[in-house]
Amino acid sequence: MISDINSVCTYCGVGCDITAQVQDNKILKIYAQNDGYVSQGKLCIKGKSGFDFVHSPTRIRNCRVKKSFIENNLEALPRELKARAKTLKEFDETYFETPYEFTTSLAAWKLLEIKEKYGRHAFCGMGGARTSCESSYMFQKFVRVAMESPHVDNCARVCHSPSLKGMKTAIGEGAATNPYDDIFQTQNIIVMGSNTTEAHPIVANRIIKAARDKTASLSVIDVRQIQLGKFAQHEMVIPYEANLLVLNMMAYVILSEKLYNNEFIDTRCKEFESYKESILNDEFANPEYMKNIEGYEILSEQIPHVAREYATKKSMFFWGLGITEHLDGSYAVMAIVNLAMMTGNIGKTGAGLMPLRGQNNVQGACDTGCLPYFDPDYKTPKEIGLMTPELIDEMIAGKIKAMYVMGEDIAHIHPNQNKVHNALKNLEVIISNELFMNEITQKADIVFGVKSAYEKVGVYVNAMRRLHLSQPLVEANMPDDWEVLRDIENKITGNFVYENSEDVWNEAKEAVGTRYSGATYHKLSKNRNRGMQWPIAKEDTPILHLEQFRTEDGKGTFYYHQYQLREQIEKLVKKQTFAKNEFYLTTGRTIVHYNNAAQTVQSENLNSKYDKDIVLASIEDKERIGSEHIILKSPYGESGILPVKYVKTIKPNTLFTTFHHAASKVNFLFGDECDELIMTARFKSVKVEVESV
Repeated sequence: MISDINSVCTYCGVGCDITAQVQDNKILKIYAQNDGYVSQGKLCIKGKSGFDFVHSPTRIRNCRVKKSFIENNLEALPRELKARAKTLKEFDETYFETPYEFTTSLAAWKLLEIKEKYGRHAFCGMGGARTSCESSYMFQKFVRVAMESPHVDNCARVCHSPSLKGMKTAIGEGAATNPYDDIFQTQNIIVMGSNTTEAHPIVANRIIKAARDKTASLSVIDVRQIQLGKFAQHEMVIPYEANLLVLNMMAYVILSEKLYNNEFIDTRCKEFESYKESILNDEFANPEYMKNIEGYEILSEQIPHVAREYATKKSMFFWGLGITEHLDGSYAVMAIVNLAMMTGNIGKTGAGLMPLRGQNNVQGACDTGCLPYFDPDYKTPKEIGLMTPELIDEMIAGKIKAMYVMGEDIAHIHPNQNKVHNALKNLEVIISNELFMNEITQKADIVFGVKSAYEKVGVYVNAMRRLHLSQPLVEANMPDDWEVLRDIENKITGNFVYENSEDVWNEAKEAVGTRYSGATYHKLSKNRNRGMQWPIAKEDTPILHLEQFRTEDGKGTFYYHQYQLREQIEKLVKKQTFAKNEFYLTTGRTIVHYNNAAQTVQSENLNSKYDKDIVLASIEDKERIGSEHIILKSPYGESGILPVKYVKTIKPNTLFTTFHHAASKVNFLFGDECDELIMTARFKSVKVEVESV
């Protein structure tokens, strides 16, 4: 008998509703219902075809402990654990296959030993966005309560932390303001720093339809031509690291031409006059400055057109990692918020701010407190911990001795991988909850195979604040992430008393009370197809900031930050020539893979379509590069051998590559340069040397 079971997609932050056809505990097919609130009956290739990882023979379906870890700790083990350690079954050359009860006991013993020997600050936790809210809540509680450490972080550190910082600073809330369907209610759309058709395809479907039907004008701003640009009235290709420059120029046009909304500013905002004066006196803010930048002079004409449309129409602004993964990512987000406030394009249907979040539950992981400077519900913790780059430094200094990783491959997706790998060598124990043996799991001493999102009950929060209660498509005998954490904690202090995921959720929703308090399992189950957007009390809240901002006084604040001349723009302005092998590199996704490809590389349906990362280079640079395969080098490291494809969509002297495959070693190229407020790495711009192979 074939059953149809409704749930939520495990990949990007769009959070599509899905239906699986299941027979004999195996997923046969995944599709979207025509009335799906998010999917609208369509799924991208990952959602539709990328489910076979669930049944992969390489899934971790047990617990594993490194032989070397047992050997190094054998003499110190308590008598009972020592006796059991001598009877362990070999899994392979590196690992023992270990019973769950023994493995949780071993993990608890080692964590307690490290805490007693080095102190509570010697432990950190990383992860939480690739699992449910129940598990992310439990994870931060395990770190803060069981281990008494403030050091908890998640993958938002390498993606949208600047969106949270920039928006929360200005308007008190760091989340998307509107539902995706407001795309059909708006008159104008700006997409900046997001290759939406590849990274968030089901949102892109809406944008393309609105542009094709001419219900909204579309402007696309990126460092290269992308597919979405084919549907745009204005497609602006900008220099690397020019986001803040362009955004301040848009503000200059709106301010100098008096296109701003006086009533909205007077009633809803503050610090406008000082902001206005700063922009109008900023030497970099006049679009005429673009005439100094060789190859990009046309932007001096394009920017005013885009700014005028944004100011004079009901507009939505979408952005992705092309905004946030820069030195000034947080300031660029503040600049976007400034544009929305000065034009009144926020707090109503069809007008708002839409950061396109990455992981399927990165919003939920942040909501539930998996950040070092926020408790659940974005409250200030009693002790603020360190961000991931700071933790790496502490590992190198020998101060962090233990790390628990839950669904985050720090040995692949973070920058400066030579440094990261050296830091990990200093740890006495790495514990990992994972589905497959990826880069970080292979370095882990203790490994717990856990359920995937398709095998468990849990709440996931997508990029538009939509809570979706998933249900298992198939049964699995592995534990959920939260169960592993509970069982380890019970052998440390014994205070985590939870029978099922609903018990965890009931505590989590109260801890995230201003956003989740009304979101019972019963209510979420009744609204499974539609989902519910937080804040949820009796009803949910599709649109934020309707009457006031979520700040103490209800007002939004204008923040000015001047663009700093640097890198490619400085080189072009000063008419400096590029060396023969000198290029600027940016990174991004392809549609068939997700981030470090933890799940997608295990799907033959997907991996067969893109089994290696590819560099895109300008066709004008073909003779200069002179090869079909290259190695990229920076002061921090070098890539693997990468194939090159020469295209017309890339500007000369610039390159683009994906980073999904660990063998490509793309993230070895990036150093510690990062957003100056929130330490998100500068993944979107690094100067590299090209070595032909």
